[in-house]
Amino acid sequence: MNTKLTELLKIKYPIIQAPMFLVSNVDMVTEAMKSGIAGCIPALNYRTLDELRQAIKELKANKIEGGAFGFNLIVNKSNVKYKGQLEVICEEGCDFIITSLGSPEETINQAHKVGIKVFCDVTDLRFAKKVEQLGADAAIAVNNEAGGHRGNFSPEKLIKELNADLNIPVISAGGVGCKADIDEMLSYGAEGVSVGSPFIASVEAGVTDEYKQACVDYGAKDIIMTERISGTPCTVINTPYVKKIGTKQTWIESVLNKNKSLKKWVKMIRFSIGMKATEKAAKKATYKTVWVAGPSIEHTKAILPVKSIVNNLVN
Repeated sequence: MNTKLTELLKIKYPIIQAPMFLVSNVDMVTEAMKSGIAGCIPALNYRTLDELRQAIKELKANKIEGGAFGFNLIVNKSNVKYKGQLEVICEEGCDFIITSLGSPEETINQAHKVGIKVFCDVTDLRFAKKVEQLGADAAIAVNNEAGGHRGNFSPEKLIKELNADLNIPVISAGGVGCKADIDEMLSYGAEGVSVGSPFIASVEAGVTDEYKQACVDYGAKDIIMTERISGTPCTVINTPYVKKIGTKQTWIESVLNKNKSLKKWVKMIRFSIGMKATEKAAKKATYKTVWVAGPSIEHTKAILPVKSIVNNLVN
């Protein structure tokens, strides 16, 4: 399974364990590296820069040949910690950074100075061309089967469209839960895949057993879109609680969102409320079960160690 991604990161298999808010941690990524793939953690999973720095030091100490590790940065103005996070990551070092939700220009410039590769989340060709021009090392093609905030196009359409116009590698994100899915993405022209939801139900994941078991018990048909977390459509498991609260924004939010001067603040408030709800559901046993996941949990049949999940993906 030698591809441009395995060459870029010097990993055995062309797989990135996707960064997942509240879920990803040092133990997961360490086991990912031991299994011959790359692992990535959202920098926002750490409340302080000192905690982020300590995580990098641990991952550097745990790194072995055939594995790689990186961090995900939210690069728009909503992330007030962004500049500090970028500075710490560049000071301590890692193999790659994945950027989301904003211009990656500063990240690319600073990371390349210290030899860190930068992959950028994109959902269409227009943004992909922009990040290529800025010097991105690869494009993460977020398709309409991804968990969380997904794209609008099918994996096949998006991968083929990007490949036709880009000179940098395309890594597919979304819709991968087994070996056949990986083979399919590579057949479309992807140089690797980013896999998230199957790793939620890992022994090492930093969430409750209830959240993990939900990824076993529910399947692709149970994944729905909701506007009640961040104000932007996001995929969640359709639990009884989600059914109770509904998936659409409230009528007050709907009215306020039509006011251009207020829209930004309404969205920020909704994001803050939604993130607190998902954190409680992920970290504590609660009836308010708002669990983010993608349709690839269809292939999740048990709570397993990361190494077993990787083994299932490559064999």
